Amino acid sequence: MKDAPAADRRRGHSTMQHKTGLVCHERYFWHDAGSGAGFSEVNPYAQPDRHPESPDSKRRFLALLEVSGLAEHLTRLPPRLATTAELQYFHTSGYVERVAALSAAGGGVVGDSATIGPGSFDIARLSAGGCIVAVDAVVGGQVRNAYALVRPPGHHAESDQGRGYCVFGNAVIAIRHAQRALGVGRVAVVDWDVHHGNGTETAFLDDPSVLTMSIHQDRHYPTDRGQLTEVGQGDGRHTNLNIPLPAGSGHGAYLAAFDQVIVPALMRFQPELIFITSGLDASAMDPLGRMMCTSETYREMTRRVMGAADICCQGRIVATHEGGYSNAYVPFCGLAVLETLSGIRSAAADPYLAELMSMAGHECLPHQETVIQAAAALVDNIPAKR
Repeated sequence: MKDAPAADRRRGHSTMQHKTGLVCHERYFWHDAGSGAGFSEVNPYAQPDRHPESPDSKRRFLALLEVSGLAEHLTRLPPRLATTAELQYFHTSGYVERVAALSAAGGGVVGDSATIGPGSFDIARLSAGGCIVAVDAVVGGQVRNAYALVRPPGHHAESDQGRGYCVFGNAVIAIRHAQRALGVGRVAVVDWDVHHGNGTETAFLDDPSVLTMSIHQDRHYPTDRGQLTEVGQGDGRHTNLNIPLPAGSGHGAYLAAFDQVIVPALMRFQPELIFITSGLDASAMDPLGRMMCTSETYREMTRRVMGAADICCQGRIVATHEGGYSNAYVPFCGLAVLETLSGIRSAAADPYLAELMSMAGHECLPHQETVIQAAAALVDNIPAKR
């Protein structure tokens, strides 16, 4: 390989074999969230079923990366356990101790719709640590961007409890690591999970160094969070932005929201690092959402974030895996994200795309545009980088 130009060496990309990193580990699939019945809590009339947050969709995502041939073009990044001190970048010591004790005792409930099994404490530490490893690789220049295919997810977790299948706030912990250990300043978060990113939002509500943006199904989960009026507080006022799209929003509405709100907000804030909290449950095939996105929606959303990142932060993006419950379709949405991040199109075509795109609901409808315009009006309030 010829030496890279001097400008590339200064950016830290001279030794990259592949520009996209992938974090994954077999242990992630061993986290036991228990049984479930839809999204219901334990109920004597709801027959137990396989928990929605099972390892299946993630295993199949990883399998499609291998079968498509894309995996061989990605740089594998081995995860590590997050330390107690790193967990406490966000979580209280009491909560960390409770998760550890429950895990050692065989498992239990750690919060609203958040259950762990034996050994889940270390698996959740490995999940958070995997996101830290992704940050180290991107900021250190080993890769240009990275996808952390981790489990359990993290964007619902609060400082003192788990929520919505999440145990530790993976992205929050990794962002704090970037800032405190690696000297990164301004960070932006784009959360495209179908559910509101309440935990990530809460962590940074009063922090002007982190711009948090969540595009989600309106009043889905949590039903009392994610409204347009939630813009941050104190010093962090106007560095939180929500786009609560009506149920049934599809390809057109999501891309309009990116073009009118998310990309302009990124350009105004000028982050040094961008996080994508990558839930793949806004798809038209997801059992826990009522949106109409396709793999092409995820491809185009990724492309738009990358365009902003190329201008703002030398392309530095870390994506952390969150929700996604369609075993059939999560792999194709995830493949679209990683194909776009890597710039490599595999031979694996989405077998569902033509039928999904032929369904009604992909154009941006007036009631959806109303929400997008209301969110766009908030962008000018975001503090621009000086």
